[in-house]
Amino acid sequence: MIARTLFAKLALALTLLLLGIGLLYAVLSATLTRHYQQEFLQNLNRDLASNLVTGRKLVTQGALDQKALKETFNHYMMVNPSIEIYLLDHNGAILSYSAEPGKVKRDHVDLQPVRDFLSGTEFPLLGDDPRSFERRKVFSATRIPVEGHAPNYLYVVLRGEEYERIEQLFQHNFLLQLSGAALLVSLSIGLIVGLALFRLLTRRLQSLAHLMQGFDESNFTQHTPWQGHHRHKDEIELLGQHYNSMAERIQEQLEALKKQDVLRRELVANVSHDLRTPLAAMHGYIETLQMKQQDFDSETRAEYLETALQHSRRVTKLVDELFELATLDAREMQPQREPFALAELTQDVIQKFKLLAEERHIGLEMQSDDPLPFVDADIAMIERVLENLIGNALQHTGAGGRVTVSLQQKESAVEVQVQDNGSGIPEHDLPGIFDRFYRANNKERNDQHAGLGLAIAQHIVRLHGGVIEVRSKVNQGTRFFFSLPVWHKS
Repeated sequence: MIARTLFAKLALALTLLLLGIGLLYAVLSATLTRHYQQEFLQNLNRDLASNLVTGRKLVTQGALDQKALKETFNHYMMVNPSIEIYLLDHNGAILSYSAEPGKVKRDHVDLQPVRDFLSGTEFPLLGDDPRSFERRKVFSATRIPVEGHAPNYLYVVLRGEEYERIEQLFQHNFLLQLSGAALLVSLSIGLIVGLALFRLLTRRLQSLAHLMQGFDESNFTQHTPWQGHHRHKDEIELLGQHYNSMAERIQEQLEALKKQDVLRRELVANVSHDLRTPLAAMHGYIETLQMKQQDFDSETRAEYLETALQHSRRVTKLVDELFELATLDAREMQPQREPFALAELTQDVIQKFKLLAEERHIGLEMQSDDPLPFVDADIAMIERVLENLIGNALQHTGAGGRVTVSLQQKESAVEVQVQDNGSGIPEHDLPGIFDRFYRANNKERNDQHAGLGLAIAQHIVRLHGGVIEVRSKVNQGTRFFFSLPVWHKS
């Protein structure tokens, strides 16, 4: 699982980190300890070589007393085997030493560290170890005057071979084990505490992962919300909130897809029905006209052709509306906004329906505030909305009725109302009035109406950022209204 995998990675990273810290600590500790010991030992024995020369009376009457030097070597080999004493000439060549024969490998010592020592350079200073070609050790040194010649040097190695042997034995037997044990215990405790903290920190993430897995296994149908902890304001809490939002949106989209699937099925059924009827009728009239054209007079033939043509127009209108609605659904058609006078456009649309209204003995007029500002919208789309609403009102208004289009400015918008006093819409039909292929059951219903006009009008108004609404009472009429934004000069 995700949480366990993350925990394992965190545990591995912590283990490697602690091992690296332990190794670094060991290296730094050994280096710093050795440096401190060298500095401490060299400062403590700064005057050791000088004291040997004066205390043991190695120089008498300006010359080196070889007998006293030999006694000094023998004495310190017995009393303090941790130091090694060497006599150097003015070039650094080893003239004599206190070590056992055969153990001294060098015959020459670099005098530059010795000169630095005598000039007071900061400690620790490391010089050549005569017993090795690689090692360098802390030392004490002093000049030994030689009458008539350049001075010799007494060179005292403070950490002799015997000292290092005893030191290593002691460290291996006690200090090293103690330091290693202490370091191991500290790292182990740090690792245990770190793992416990990681487990505590990843517990909420693991819980969130379980919720996501359950949501996935339920095929995104069962969503258990992430219960946030208000005391935590971290990335896990933010991730949980995003998961809740994502899950809700997924469920909403699934519901929308289900509704769209139902609408698709209804659309196919309605399109099949609405196409089949006029096509069948058109086919019947044309077939009858073909079979009996010799028996029909010119007036009958013209009547049959006109009827077939009407059904053809109905099919063409239905196909055009379906194409327009599909284009709006796909958002391929976007408003081309421009300023225009809404009153003039409304008057032009009313003129298109004036003849139809007069034939049906229906009053059709416009009422408008004067003056009315320009609106910012797509003139062709708004013309389509007005045509659908006015045409729909005329279809549902009986003879002697009235359809009124009102324009009124409200703050930074112009409200458009299309009102009739026709048959009205039953209250139970109002929620579905804008659904495609929806046709309310009323006495003024015309089967030529495909039920797509209001759906198209709603799409167009939404593309302009508005909402189209309806109010209606049976036998009292219906009122559709929407608003368009006023155009402002930039």
